[in-house]
Amino acid sequence: MTDVEPFGRALLLIALIGTLAVLSNRFGERLRVPAPAIFLVGAAAASDIWPGLGALQIPLVEKVVTVALVVILFDGGMHIGRRRFREAAAATVWVGVAGTLVTAVALALLAHYAFGLEWRMAMLLGTALAPTDPAVVFSVLGRREITGRTGTLLEGESGANDPVGIALMVALLSAGGAGLSAVGQVTLEFLQQMAIGAAVGVAGGLALLAFMRRVPLPSAGLYALRVLFGALVIYGLGTAAHGSGFLAVFTAGIVLGDERAPYKREIERFHSALASLGEIVAFTLLGLTISLHDLAKGGAWWIGLVLAVALAFVIRPVFAGLVLWPVRLRRGERVFVLWTGLKGAVPILLGTFILQDGLKDAHRAYEIIFVVVAFSVIVQGGLVPTLAHRLGVPLRTVDPEPWSLGVRFQEEPEGLHRYQVVAGSPADGATVDDLPCGEDAWVSFVIREGRLVTVRGGTELRAGDEVLVLADDASRLADLFKSGESPED
Repeated sequence: MTDVEPFGRALLLIALIGTLAVLSNRFGERLRVPAPAIFLVGAAAASDIWPGLGALQIPLVEKVVTVALVVILFDGGMHIGRRRFREAAAATVWVGVAGTLVTAVALALLAHYAFGLEWRMAMLLGTALAPTDPAVVFSVLGRREITGRTGTLLEGESGANDPVGIALMVALLSAGGAGLSAVGQVTLEFLQQMAIGAAVGVAGGLALLAFMRRVPLPSAGLYALRVLFGALVIYGLGTAAHGSGFLAVFTAGIVLGDERAPYKREIERFHSALASLGEIVAFTLLGLTISLHDLAKGGAWWIGLVLAVALAFVIRPVFAGLVLWPVRLRRGERVFVLWTGLKGAVPILLGTFILQDGLKDAHRAYEIIFVVVAFSVIVQGGLVPTLAHRLGVPLRTVDPEPWSLGVRFQEEPEGLHRYQVVAGSPADGATVDDLPCGEDAWVSFVIREGRLVTVRGGTELRAGDEVLVLADDASRLADLFKSGESPED
């Protein structure tokens, strides 16, 4: 019984910190400071004030951040889904892979020639700082969501280049050298990671989907847990097969994204909450493993600052800009995509890989990563909403919808279909009576800006409306709510 009270006080402190972390988005929105910056700087300051907080073992940090990243990538894949991914698949894969590689090489060249880092460490540092983070972008935007092709490209690039960066890091560490003799080994290892990860992701996603649909569970709360453990199984299988487990879970998330399954909405909400928690944990751990006092004494802070400025204003605009050049975007959207290559959870994880390898200057590299991530989140992230407004990037405010109206069925309703009216589609501006749905189709619900609209024959549909239709034959319905424009690659 003697340990009960100290444990209770520790749990109270953790719960209060967790509550403040959950509320940080509200604080950040008012102070115009991104929430991840609060976790990062707050944890670093706390570790200096209470040194015991910074006594974390790097292997533990690596394992915890790995789990957090698995959850974040799986949720990101589900958020994109196959339908949105197909709209910008070629651009997403091209920018995600080629953009990561050229950014890593450019950063490595700068780190080697400007700061004298030996080639292997320079390449590892460049690889760690190359991937971007979609969770940070969405946290920075708050309740505003990027619509259209720009949003899909940003999410897809960030989700794709995370596994690419991790696979490249694993290949570099496995090669054990930095000369030309290691290039072939790194290339083969990288390609193997990508190929196996993608294959396991597709197969695992389809298997998990079948499992979700065909195997009922005794409690509604178990459905979301089943998907969580399924995602972890897919990651484990991909890694055990010497592939990229991170690419596997991201791909599996895309496979599941648009598919119907029992308790699908509850599953999506559960994983979205876990992804937010993963972001909090990852940034907090990075902060706790860094001493601001030691950072000020060493030279890592100014190296990190130079790399961060060069990355934001030269390397990404020029090198990633060349990769992005074939992709059809408006000028304002192109500038916005290049600016919002924000750093987040992946550099944290890759920094722990460097520390675990035991290389010379590994700790300084970790401190440099901290500075670059802090600059990216605070400076670049703080300017994202203003830049989006100035560049005319389409944004829409998504307010929380705490109340829902739903009907539960024991079997999947075959004749029930849900659509969203896309701007420029045949349904946009048409009345319910004017829709050529056929005599056997019935528009039962229309939800507009979170409110139910009374459905009559003269009710006019608008872009953004969610429409629930009862119909035996839905072969022609989907085309009524889609835009007639062909997607650009």
